[in-house]
Amino acid sequence: MSFGAVEALKGINLEIPDGAFAVFVGPSGCGKTTLMRVLSGLEMQTSGDVEIDGREMNEATPAERGIGMVFQSYALYPHMSVRENLGFPLKMSNMESAASISRVEEVARILQIEHLLDRRPNQLSGGQKQRVAIGRTIALDRKVFLFDEPLSNLDADLRVEMRLELQRLHRRLGSTMVYVTHDQVEAMALADMIVIMRGGAIEQVGSPEALYRDPANLFVATFLGSPKMNLMSGKVTEAGQSGARFVLGSGAEIALDRPVRAAVGDTVTLGVRPEDLRVGADVIALPFETEMVENLGPTGFAYGSSGEDRMVLQLLRHDGAFVVPQTAVHTNPGAIRVFGSDGIRLTEPFETQAPESHQMQRASA
Repeated sequence: MSFGAVEALKGINLEIPDGAFAVFVGPSGCGKTTLMRVLSGLEMQTSGDVEIDGREMNEATPAERGIGMVFQSYALYPHMSVRENLGFPLKMSNMESAASISRVEEVARILQIEHLLDRRPNQLSGGQKQRVAIGRTIALDRKVFLFDEPLSNLDADLRVEMRLELQRLHRRLGSTMVYVTHDQVEAMALADMIVIMRGGAIEQVGSPEALYRDPANLFVATFLGSPKMNLMSGKVTEAGQSGARFVLGSGAEIALDRPVRAAVGDTVTLGVRPEDLRVGADVIALPFETEMVENLGPTGFAYGSSGEDRMVLQLLRHDGAFVVPQTAVHTNPGAIRVFGSDGIRLTEPFETQAPESHQMQRASA
């Protein structure tokens, strides 16, 4: 997909299962909204194919694709009541009056906005406006719904509330939902399938758990997770089918009992999640000097260093107090991920990356 000399999407080849909640996530400018606009027909791809429900949609208009879309802006009609906003798409589709009234009431019940039907948009809160915008979209029976950062205008508490509403809505409708966000926490909370993008290309596709535990590269490893994955520089000292050994810049040694696609002497990066580090007797010990403790109530984080590598570990309370490391932290070999000098993971994943699916959409751009 190109705009003049600018290649906005590069080699996209993606299938989304029927009924999935798929989230496109990545930094600003990565191409996620462009990909959604191609799916919706608001932008025509310059190469490749788009299929929905097994039907080619390359030349189809947005109306012909049978897709409902919720935009970042609520885009409600200010002179209409909530009831009239919800009923407008039904009116445009020439639905009979009695059926339209019944459908509006059904949508209002689903979104719990029955008490707002006679109000106008300027009498609604941000969360209420967003519910009406979603309701206007789902009023027509669609197989696919697209959401373009619909929660970005809401405050933090309301975003959490609306995430729960969207999950309930997905379970109730059973429709395919494709959601765009730059917020990795939002992606992890909502999706059963995440598509991580960077620079117009797809970096990895899979379930939230698969991508979090087995990132395909350093970009995915550090993009998902807050705090992000700890990274340690090291060299391969032994490598074979039975496993590998590494020496870190801190002088610590790590042995893994699974094969690593690397040779002796290679420079690698080893990664471990903050929650996989602990104070106690595990197989692997890493030197650690605590510099700061962040208290978040039930949990906390210790920030510090291991040699020249910056590290953070999640703290748990014991007898009401955090156990803070003094000179070392510990982990186990199963928590270690290994990446090559090009950033690609060098170990096999612990679980299948992509969920089973039949084709809902395929696009190449």
